Amino acid sequence: MQIRFESSRREVSQMDTATLRENFLIDNIFQNDQINFVYTHYDRVMIGGAIPVAKPLTLETYGPLKAEYFLERREIGIINIGGTGHVRADGATFEISKLGCVYLGKGTKEVSFSSENQADPAVFYLLSSPAHQSFPATLYTKEDAAPMTMGSMETSNHRTIYKYIHASGIQSAQLVMGLTVLQTGSVWNTMPAHVHDRRMEAYCYFDVPANQRILHLMGEPTETRHLWLADRQAIISPPWSIHSGCGTSSYSFIWGMAGENRDYTDMDAVAITDLR
Repeated sequence: MQIRFESSRREVSQMDTATLRENFLIDNIFQNDQINFVYTHYDRVMIGGAIPVAKPLTLETYGPLKAEYFLERREIGIINIGGTGHVRADGATFEISKLGCVYLGKGTKEVSFSSENQADPAVFYLLSSPAHQSFPATLYTKEDAAPMTMGSMETSNHRTIYKYIHASGIQSAQLVMGLTVLQTGSVWNTMPAHVHDRRMEAYCYFDVPANQRILHLMGEPTETRHLWLADRQAIISPPWSIHSGCGTSSYSFIWGMAGENRDYTDMDAVAITDLR
């Protein structure tokens, strides 16, 4: 587990590209037969990945958490971006295909991950936040998420949004989570941009072709910054920062939030013409 501390707006305004990447880019959480996490002090969210190939992987606690087990005071959202896999939680087993989501609540003691086929292993993206209340373990397929199509080809953002963990979906203490799939020929996400001072957010880009990249925009609306991301890389977005991106091809991304509320629509829009 790697620990990342917060950066102030003033600090970010003075960062060069290498420093921005050091603080906000997450590029190594997906490794075969490992569970890896980045602990960010933005709302104490943990961003991780697990690829079980040769053996099941057990979710263990980490010393800095000062917890008897990982989910003693936490909840976790799990989205699979690979082959079919299984999540086992306190004796219950959930089969999760690509784009499926499993939520596990506070107090779940024994958690493990496995793949159905070693040649096409599951790739689990993990997002965990502190929790003050327990909610039941829940599995959603992408069809359960009431897919919603938005945007248009004319604005290059024709996309389908899948909302999994939110006020009208899977219940949680504070975690909000889902994913967006851009249609062929569309490249822009979350534009017009917005901020939400009441929640931090994390993006994980996937299904990005090997020779293509994502231009992710961050920073204050009047002083934006950018980072180039590759497939299966993630980004930490502070509450005061916009979070938007444009790809050199179509792609998909997982979005997840934690903070003061679970209101998906709680955001402060920024007009395209006001961006600098």
